Amino acid sequence: MNKIEHSWYKPVSLITLLLLPLSILFWLISSSRKCLYKLGFLKQFKSKTPIIVVGNISVGGNGKTPFVLWLFNYLTQQGLSVGIISRGYGGHANNYPLLVTDQVSTNEAGDEPVLLYHRLKCPIAVGPNRQHSIELLERTYAPDVIISDDGMQHYKMARSIECCIVDSERKFGNGFLMPAGPLRETTKRLNSVDLVIENGGQSSSHYTLQTSPLRRVSGTKPVNSLITSAHAISAIGNPQRFENSLEAQGIRLLSTHHFRDHYAYTANDFSGFGDDNVVMTEKDAVKCGSFAKPNWYYLPVDAEPSDVVINTLNSLLKEKGILNGL
Repeated sequence: MNKIEHSWYKPVSLITLLLLPLSILFWLISSSRKCLYKLGFLKQFKSKTPIIVVGNISVGGNGKTPFVLWLFNYLTQQGLSVGIISRGYGGHANNYPLLVTDQVSTNEAGDEPVLLYHRLKCPIAVGPNRQHSIELLERTYAPDVIISDDGMQHYKMARSIECCIVDSERKFGNGFLMPAGPLRETTKRLNSVDLVIENGGQSSSHYTLQTSPLRRVSGTKPVNSLITSAHAISAIGNPQRFENSLEAQGIRLLSTHHFRDHYAYTANDFSGFGDDNVVMTEKDAVKCGSFAKPNWYYLPVDAEPSDVVINTLNSLLKEKGILNGL
């Protein structure tokens, strides 16, 4: 994190006050744009396939990816064919929209879409134009439903259901809009969301994160031997949660290293660790497979939603006609 991002999760400081005028400008622009879509002056794209948005109102590190993984599997278990679209942050392909395959790299599609594909082996389209990504999935796969990984603020895209993920630890930081704070929209936006889900916490509408045994970055096989110490590497929005998970498994952290979200690793970033164990997140691992040592590991994480989340989602799926007789 840089100094500005650090200030988001601390008491109001001079940095916060200096950035407030820009936050007011951000609010005016984003609110005006949202209003123009609501009034019909800007035209929405309405797909023939139902869209479920999994997003947030704050920047980074809220835990969308584990919920997207769970949601895909849950919808598939109900007999639906499911596709996923993503902006693909950090990726730079020659042409978009791009279908993620075994041959597509994180440099092209971004880390999160490649992670999702490695886990799910499902139709995933990446690109800055979500309409084009949706149309590509519809032409190629004709899915019953499409999950939009992020895109809550992409009001050009009409959606059937909105799921907003909130980090129970960091919440909304100092409560200010960007860049004085971490918010993309004010907390009033939660009143119009179909399903607000806490990542952790005591809310009835929440999910817990379940960790699996460590896997090798170079081969993804489960590790049977006990890892007692390691350097922790992460390029995610909330590295503290990841590091706490490692320590809870009895791993002593030799050091911790934080890179900016979606950082593109090279082998030089690991040159100081010698032959010591290295542990990273799954999102980091998909970017390091080509140069990883045998003792580099990643920690798989899955979401386990509460009954309230599942029951509310079922009701929404029926109400929107996505599922019948569930």
